[in-house]
Amino acid sequence: MQSWNSYIKEYKNYLKLERGLSQNTIDNYVMDVEKLVGFLEANQLDENPVSIGEETVQQFVYRISGQVNARSQARILSGLKSFFNYLVFEDYRQTTPLELIEVPKIGRKLPDTLSVQEIDKLIAAIDLSKDEGERNRAMLETLYSCGLRVSELITLKISDLFFDEGFIKITGKGNKQRFVPISPATQKYIYLYKDQVRNHLEIQKGHEDTLFLNRRGKQLTRAMVFTIIKDLAVKINLNKTISPHTFRHSFATHLLENGADLRSIQMMLGHESITTTEVYMHLDRKHLSEVLNAYHPRK
Repeated sequence: MQSWNSYIKEYKNYLKLERGLSQNTIDNYVMDVEKLVGFLEANQLDENPVSIGEETVQQFVYRISGQVNARSQARILSGLKSFFNYLVFEDYRQTTPLELIEVPKIGRKLPDTLSVQEIDKLIAAIDLSKDEGERNRAMLETLYSCGLRVSELITLKISDLFFDEGFIKITGKGNKQRFVPISPATQKYIYLYKDQVRNHLEIQKGHEDTLFLNRRGKQLTRAMVFTIIKDLAVKINLNKTISPHTFRHSFATHLLENGADLRSIQMMLGHESITTTEVYMHLDRKHLSEVLNAYHPRK
């Protein structure tokens, strides 16, 4: 499978240098191709990226359809399409072997949201007698009040805080940067953590500018933030499956419910397409009816 490795290596460079994708996104794209390679090896099929045909890819699709759900299948096929489109783009192939393969139909997964009261309860359940309590409160307030992705939260730098102007600078997907407003209340919680807890930590080399640190003075992992949130949900007997992303969904939903326009929400979330932001529209049909009744001349 040496030929696959060399093409995958070139593909990774393309995703990084030409498309500017984050390492996390690149890893996910490559993982999809590696699943196909694993299938070829397991079945002793001697195919390379240039010669592999539709029939072999169809066999692979049939195999994974019995192993993963429709959403995961669609995700893997999307990754494979990207790889083979790259090979066509670079003139390694004339066509892609996925042209006639149908992607399983999936409905949009409706994002879970929390009410303002549930968010208040979760934050109130944080044990502030422990040093990490101040950090956790500042993190959850930032997640909710700025609508960040978990990767954006853990990589947030002190040099990204522009509190005098009322903004923080966020580096999102594909290293795209945006400025997001931050409320005075959230600024206060960040100051409390930074000045009372963080400055007593022994900060590891390379993490001096990272805002949120673990007790060893290093950047937190995504998994750690998931754990903090899940533990708080258990503590308040919240019968919902929540994650850091739930705070982001709640941020957008609550803005929409209170009359914010979709374009502004799109800019704050850092969505490239407004279609992505429109996921939140389904959550608030009542609000849309009220807007129509209040503002349409034919009401």
